[in-house]
Parts: sequence; C-alpha cells; structure tokens
Amino acid sequence: MNPSEFLIVTERGGEPVSSAQLERFHQRYLWAGSLCAGQDVLEMACGTGPGLGYLQSVARSLVAGDVDKSIVALAKAHYANRVDVRQFDACATGLPSASFDVVILFEAIYYFQDVGKLLAEVRRLLRPGGSFLLATANKDLYDFNPSPFSHAYYNPPELSALLAPHGFSAAFFGGSAVPSPGLKTRLVRALKRVAVTYKLIPGSMAGKRFLKWLVFGRLVPMPVELQARGLHLDPP
Repeated sequence: MNPSEFLIVTERGGEPVSSAQLERFHQRYLWAGSLCAGQDVLEMACGTGPGLGYLQSVARSLVAGDVDKSIVALAKAHYANRVDVRQFDACATGLPSASFDVVILFEAIYYFQDVGKLLAEVRRLLRPGGSFLLATANKDLYDFNPSPFSHAYYNPPELSALLAPHGFSAAFFGGSAVPSPGLKTRLVRALKRVAVTYKLIPGSMAGKRFLKWLVFGRLVPMPVELQARGLHLDPP
C-alpha cells in the first residue's frame, strides 16, 4: 500500500461516525490515558491524532507519528507546537532505543505486511517493564468487514503467538460487549455478511459513511481532538 493511500481509510475530525464508533474511540483513549499518566509515551500510526491532546495532558512526554506525510500535516496543522508529531515508518522510526515507557498502536496492526519487524521495533523502543498498548478489530465477529488495504487481522491466540518471540507477556481485554441480537440486528448482520462476501461494501470512507447512515441512522461528528471532561472510563 502506498503511504499516500492511508488518507482514504483514515477517519478525520468532523467526519460523521456512528455513536457506537465514537464511544469506542473515547474508551480506547481513556484506557490508554489511565496507563500513560506520568510516562514517556509514543503513539505509532497516529493518523490525524484525535487522541494526542488528551495523551499530552496526562503523559510526562509524548511523541506521535504516521507514515503518511499528508496525514501528519493535518495533525501538525491542528496541534502546532503543542504535540511533537513526526513522519516515520513504524518499523524503522529512527528514535532512540529504550526511550519510552508506553508505545501505543490503535487500529493499525492489520496494515503492516511485516508484523515481526514492527514488534521488534516496539521492543527496541520500550524501556524494561514498558507497555505496548494495542487495539484492533475483532475479526471473529459474524459480520466482520476487513479494510480494503489490510494485510491480516489477528485474534487473541494469534496475537499472543506473534508477541511471545519478542518477549511480550500479553493480556487481552474486550472493548465492548456484543449484545444478543434482535430481529433487526440479525437481518442487518445477514445483509452485511452478503455484502462482505461479495465485496459490495465501499472501500472509501465516503462510501462507508453512506452505509453507516443506512444501518445506524443519525451519525455524529468525529472530534478533531478528544475532550475528556465529562467522559468516564468503562474499564475493558
């Protein structure tokens, strides 16, 4: 995948998302924030950085980066000098070894062709006792729809097998419960499954927004920057 194509699948501030999607975003960063307080933190594949302002407010220091220069430019335009945002390849950041207490990678591992190289870089960057915070999609859901630019998705056993050779001791958490489906949900899942099977789901964010509107109804804007005041962490 050409780095410039990541903008096609990156959710940007102001764009409409479902309320469930927004809640997952809030909880993901509130969870990270609870583990980053007073720490030196790196967020890889940060996208336009909607969680960076919040992380900056709780961490001792924060560096963030993405491989796509157009995405980095959007993050820099918003944060200016408040956050250290850089362009780098997460598999070869050029950052000093053992310089971070926490490394974050949210909703991006499936875009890496060489996950072993990525994990080796994360291990190099972490100090002894450091933490790697990873969030990814549940590929085992009945109606799971992979990104058109993804290489592979991993469930907990597969992730554990990938992490172990690099010295990580893994713990896994569920981000949100999967409710028992009603009739409408079962029908939507069946239709989505057909759409996924026959590759009818749009690959662009614009096409996906239209699909979300059809399925979820009214959408809400994705924040340019997370405002944590009034939000509460629901521990995973």
